[in-house]
Amino acid sequence: MSACRLRITKGSDGSVILSDTNTTVVDIGLRDGSTIAVKDLGPQIDWRTVFVIEYLGPIIIHLLIYFLRPQIYSLPPFSLTEIPEASELQELSLKMIVTHFIKRELETLFIHRFSLATMPFFNLFKNSGHYWLLSGVLIAYVTYSPTSPTQTNFVGSPLSYLGIVLFIFGEAANFYTHLVLRDLRRAGSTERGIPTGFGFDWVTCPNYLFETIAWLGILAVNRSWSTAVFIIVAVAQMASWAQKKERRYRKEFPDKYKKKRYSMLPGII
Repeated sequence: MSACRLRITKGSDGSVILSDTNTTVVDIGLRDGSTIAVKDLGPQIDWRTVFVIEYLGPIIIHLLIYFLRPQIYSLPPFSLTEIPEASELQELSLKMIVTHFIKRELETLFIHRFSLATMPFFNLFKNSGHYWLLSGVLIAYVTYSPTSPTQTNFVGSPLSYLGIVLFIFGEAANFYTHLVLRDLRRAGSTERGIPTGFGFDWVTCPNYLFETIAWLGILAVNRSWSTAVFIIVAVAQMASWAQKKERRYRKEFPDKYKKKRYSMLPGII
């Protein structure tokens, strides 16, 4: 059985003991008479593979729905006999969303360093559902529809330009935060550090803040209720992760970490 299938926790407080060859029994606080619990987590899948699959879904789905518009929207509930050409905003929406997920794929392959090697295989379906269904099928089907607001609007509007600026800033700043987080951990290790600098002095997880800004830019361009729904769900999930990370920083670095009032969105969360 692979060691990745096993989760080991301390019997005293239930905290997880990470698999790290540099950590000794004394380091994690185990002594004579201490107890541990070992649980088989079932079949595992590599985290990097998980992210590649998650982000590949929306790329394929958006491209398919965009280029198969005549076939898709001639079916119920639209049942249209004439499908107009995709508008400038629909084309721009496609480019922005596909660019976003290609960036994520490249970061997964070349930037991210994971503290855990694997996750339970069956969680892949739940994780992928969020991206494939919400940011994939839902956003694409509504955005590229002949009845979408993007069908009759043009790129040359203040709202569209604002969206492009927000998107470029959000993606660039998000990429920078991922570089900072990567440099906190040596390749192959599970060590943790305290990130500082641009964004990290404002909130615990500026990578989530900038992710939100990028998606608000997409919303300003495609003006779709489906994008708004995805943003609400994503922000709620990221806020939960950010609050957990803030608590972890305070616990792991009680003397070094400067507590943040807001974990994700300044003045809000």
